[in-house]
Amino acid sequence: MKIFRLSSIVAAAFFLAAAPALAQQFERVEIVSKSGVHVFDVEMAVTPQQRSTGLMHRKELPPGRGMLFDFEGEGPISMWMKNTYVSLDMIFIRADGRIARIAESTTPLSEQTILSGAPVKAVLEVVAGTAKRLGIAPGDRVAHRIFRKR
Repeated sequence: MKIFRLSSIVAAAFFLAAAPALAQQFERVEIVSKSGVHVFDVEMAVTPQQRSTGLMHRKELPPGRGMLFDFEGEGPISMWMKNTYVSLDMIFIRADGRIARIAESTTPLSEQTILSGAPVKAVLEVVAGTAKRLGIAPGDRVAHRIFRKR
């Protein structure tokens, strides 16, 4: 009986410790383009550690999912694909929610710097080919709580 209780306690402790990792939370991002409104469920990268890690070490990224990097202030941003196995579209977004630039179909595992090309507040990473498939282009509007409303 004591062994059962001990193993139950260990199992419960393991579950509680793993629960935050299992309960991943997503936020909704909408992109309004000429082809319509496109909705994504995104993980947020807001701390330096989250922004540094990003989507590294992931083997897949489902369609309609992504990661939104919030850099708080607006400025030039550089990204890379180090330890990132999935090819991505990187959508660079100004503080007002307008798309400044899209780096399409980035090269997995590359350490080449990918520049924003303009001051931006955020980067949305989605699976490669998404921007072209959905007709998302610079100038399109991104709606999320981190962007200023006009």
